[in-house]
Amino acid sequence: MKKEFVVIGLGRFGGSIVKELIELGANVMAIDISAERVDDYATIATQAIVADTTDEAALKSLGIRNFEHVVVAIGESIQASILTTLMLKEIGVKKITVKAQNDYHEKVLRKIGADQVVHPERDMGIRIANNMVSNNILDYLELSDEHSIAEIKANEKLAGSTLVDLDIRAKYGVNIVAIKRGKHILVSPQAIEKIEYEDILIVIGSDDDIHKFEKKALH
Repeated sequence: MKKEFVVIGLGRFGGSIVKELIELGANVMAIDISAERVDDYATIATQAIVADTTDEAALKSLGIRNFEHVVVAIGESIQASILTTLMLKEIGVKKITVKAQNDYHEKVLRKIGADQVVHPERDMGIRIANNMVSNNILDYLELSDEHSIAEIKANEKLAGSTLVDLDIRAKYGVNIVAIKRGKHILVSPQAIEKIEYEDILIVIGSDDDIHKFEKKALH
């Protein structure tokens, strides 16, 4: 049975989520207050509907409570984002993910019961900045204010050593949770696993420890 989602707000962020969910085989109801935007997704989404989701009657008439996950990707109006999230909680939606414009917006969203709050622009900025600063960090994803997961490319300095030789956890406080090698991924690699040149190490730890590892172990 296909998973079913609702995406409210069809700007760049919401629109990209609709397209990716459809690619992954999900059913998606796409909603926006703009008829022009809805028209753009009429042939992409399972359903594309023009609606004002701050109107409680309109929201209830769409049968949204029957969907397992709703994404609120409203970008222009913080008030509309908050009101929509609040009403979705009141009608009993199981899981709500909301795009936040800033930290204040996130604080309000969490207080009214949003299950997940995302900052796509800020997070992308962090990822790009880390990629620019280091040739070895390929990708960077915040898990919390102080912890992240990073993809780090192994250079000649690491190549040929096993994980037990490097003793990375003891020396740097980070864990290698997987290794990407070409098209293969080694999950929870063994201590005797030998790192190869240009392996991509999936590293998890505090931001400070990840940067310490990247600077001291790879330079």
